[in-house]
Amino acid sequence: MQRDATGFLKAEYEDLVKKNFDWRIRVLQGPSSPRCKVDGKDVLMLCSNNYLNLSNHPKLIEASIKAARSHGAGSGSVRPIAGNMDLHIELEKKIAKFKRTEAALYYQTGFAANAGLIPQLVGEGDLILTDELNHGSIIDGVRLTKAERAIYPHVNMEKMEEALKNADKYRRILIITDGVFSMDGDTAPMDQIVRIADKYGAMTWVDDAHGEGVLGEGRGIGAHFHVEGKITVEMGTFSKAFGVVGGLVAGSNDLRNFALNKSRTWLLSGSAPPATAAACMAALDVVENEPEHNKRLWDNTNYFKKALKQMGYDIGNSTTPITPAMCGESAKAQALSVGLFEDGVFAFPIVFPMVARDKSRIRTMMNAGLTRADCDQALAAFEKHGRKLKIL
Repeated sequence: MQRDATGFLKAEYEDLVKKNFDWRIRVLQGPSSPRCKVDGKDVLMLCSNNYLNLSNHPKLIEASIKAARSHGAGSGSVRPIAGNMDLHIELEKKIAKFKRTEAALYYQTGFAANAGLIPQLVGEGDLILTDELNHGSIIDGVRLTKAERAIYPHVNMEKMEEALKNADKYRRILIITDGVFSMDGDTAPMDQIVRIADKYGAMTWVDDAHGEGVLGEGRGIGAHFHVEGKITVEMGTFSKAFGVVGGLVAGSNDLRNFALNKSRTWLLSGSAPPATAAACMAALDVVENEPEHNKRLWDNTNYFKKALKQMGYDIGNSTTPITPAMCGESAKAQALSVGLFEDGVFAFPIVFPMVARDKSRIRTMMNAGLTRADCDQALAAFEKHGRKLKIL
């Protein structure tokens, strides 16, 4: 039988379209800023992870340019061979100081940290306890292990502890959770997780991608729940609130040494360009020394959440700048997104299978660079089209 790979891909795509998906990727023309140009249209950006608007901060831009001039455009190699630049070492020292841990390791992406290190920490004879709503990169990292796994109901500490009570046969146990859950905007109770893990001798791993720069006055979920230094592995990313790109793992010196010797995504990927490493360092400096960005983010977040709720939107259990506007059916979420875009608001629909069939939503992400007038413009569009579509 003759196989037609192209025909297969075309059929798969057409099947997705029939299920109410629209996979056209919009094009950002210029910087990721609160007011930007997308597909030729001037819009308010409400779906970027650039929480603190740092991707446009002059100190980050200047640091990038300076590093490119002094160190070149690329590193030339993987870090274990010839790509281990002084900028990478300096960045990792800054990360450790910022996270108040002994050491840190910088990865090319947050996904690379999850996929590359989780499978090395646990294996055959071990157990992973993982929250049912954990991010896809955690899921992929877990799937790469030979460890047994138990999925506990979302942030259900009673069920998590119940699984630990029956885990005597395992060599080691790793509890993995998102810090901030990216679809709902709620948080994992890290203080409880750490306490329970200590009771049963389990390791803890938190993916704090959406907490870095946001929670704990910018230092993340460990600081937010006052458990800094008590989490085995704090994983994060520079691609969200820090406004750049790259993953991080923070913890003990032993963790760093283990990771840089065992984690293939780190070992076998070219190291970050000098401009990227320098911009990441500048981002850490800005978060530490310019708290006004974090304050504006939370002022905007609280204002926007309150207004959405007052007009009748269900925003779920969100306690962070990620605020879902629940729509129910996928078609309604997509129609709301289209209407918003027509009125100059870029807000992305999240539909099945990213969420349950009846939990489709517009996921809004607040930004420190939005003005009160910007927020009011977006809210007016949400009310107009929410009523038109009978969501409100």
